[in-house]
Order: sequence, then structure tokens, then C-alpha cells
Amino acid sequence: MNALMWKMAWSALGLTLLTGASTWFAVGRVLRPVEGIRAEFAKLSAHHLDRRVPVPRAGNEIARLAETMNATLDRLETAVDRQRQFVADASHELRTPLACLRTELELALHRTGAADWPQVVHDAHEDTKRLQDLTEDLLLLARLDANHTDRQPDRSVDLTDLVRDETARRRPPRGLAVDVHTEPGPVTVRGHPMLLARVLGNLLDNAERHANSTITVRLTHDRDGGEAVLDVQDDGPGIPLKDHQRVFERFTRLDDARTRDAGGSGLGLAIAHRITTTHHGTLTIRPSAHGAHFTLRFPQLRSG
Repeated sequence: MNALMWKMAWSALGLTLLTGASTWFAVGRVLRPVEGIRAEFAKLSAHHLDRRVPVPRAGNEIARLAETMNATLDRLETAVDRQRQFVADASHELRTPLACLRTELELALHRTGAADWPQVVHDAHEDTKRLQDLTEDLLLLARLDANHTDRQPDRSVDLTDLVRDETARRRPPRGLAVDVHTEPGPVTVRGHPMLLARVLGNLLDNAERHANSTITVRLTHDRDGGEAVLDVQDDGPGIPLKDHQRVFERFTRLDDARTRDAGGSGLGLAIAHRITTTHHGTLTIRPSAHGAHFTLRFPQLRSG
């Protein structure tokens, strides 16, 4: 009897050990890809975002997890690359007015008696204004990219009033006319009044730099699409078709007419495009026989 009990006990112990070993082997085999993913993920850093976790050949949950992680890493690497390029471009743009300002002051200091100090102060003031404008543009873009701005909550905005106010307060260069056409009634959208005014202001700034004699601003309804449509068109040289998308990239200047002195920092259209997308709208360039024709579309609030 005792021998039988011992035999049964040893058999149970052996079966338990065999089951445990089999379970350990099976679990280890299943979790081996997880360990590979963990080890590769641990090697990631800000300087090595090009690494990707291994994807198991079996199309199971772990494989889908690895694919999701790699897709997230793709987006992260793109965002970091874009941020690095933005910082490099911003540094380059800031360096130029700073260098001009320093040169002007150093030359004046070396020729104290012969320097035209009112002109020196005027030039330094202009460079300081350019630095301030560029810094504010960069800060606005950074806030828009982070989806955070120091502004009031979204509310109903009448684009008819906004267009009339923005065009009325401007003082275009001599010989340049601004023709404004708006709907008789309100054209309302949801958004931030100051930012929407900034979009129109940037488009008008761009038009003033390139128009020969006339800028046309037209606000209409697209009742079929339920959108407010705002067109800003100038009679200048226009924008080549191949550059219709590139002009919305940051720090883009297409030609000699778009210099740092006369053509701004190359951020105006980029800011306008970014604000527009933040408001769920679109900003495009329409083909035009003469001049540049920008079209803004925003979802329109329904009356009542």
C-alpha cells in the first residue's frame, strides 16, 4: 500500500513538473517577441528615432501591437524632424536682422562724430520691429502647433463685419485700390475673431506686396456646400502653378520680390494656412489669368 502511494505521489510530482515545464516553455515562446519589442524600444532616444520594433510574422495581437508602435514612432520621428527644421529655420531668420542691427550700431560707434544718429536710430528701430514681428509670428506658430493659444473661446463671428473692418483700417500704398464686395447680410462662422482677422490681414499683406493697381476682396455664400467663401485676388505677376502648395510652407520666398526687406519673413501665408486648418477650413490658390487668387472656405453657421 505504501509503495502504491509513493508511486502515485511520484507520478503526480512528475506530471506537475512536466506541466510546469511545458507551460513555461509555451509562455516563453509566446512572450519572446514581447521581449524583443521591449529591448528594441528601450534603445530609442531623441537621437535615434529611426529605430523600429520587430514585428512578429504571426498576425496576432502582439504583431498588431508592434505595428501600432511603429506607426506611432513614424509620426513621432516626423514631428521631431519638423520641429528641428523649424528651429533651424527660425535661428537662420533671426540671425539676419540681428547681424544687421549689430553692424549698424558698431559702424556708428566707430564713427561717432560722423555718424548720422537720427538715421542710425531709425534703421535700428526698423530692425527691432522686424525682430519683434518675426518673434511674434514664431510664437504664434508654436502655439498653433501645440493647439494652445491665449485667446478667448470660440464664438460666432460675422465675416461680413470682419472683412469691412479689416479692409477699412488698412492704408494701402499710393496708387493701389482695394475693392471690397460682401453679402448684404451676415455671414457667420465659428472661430476666434483676432485669428480670423489675422488670416485676412496676412493675405492682404501678401497682395499689397505684389499687386500692380488693384486688390479684390469678395465674401460670398456657398449654400450648396454650407460654407462661407472669401476670395482675395491681386493683379500682380501671380504664383506659378508648381508653387501653389509650397507658398504655404514656412519661410518660403519664391523670388527676388520676396526679400526679407520687402517680402516679409516668409511666415505670413504659413500662418494663414495654419489658422485656417485650425478652424476646419481650407486655404487654396485658384488658377487665375492675372495675379494671385487665394480662396478661403469656412464651415458656415446655420441661422436659427
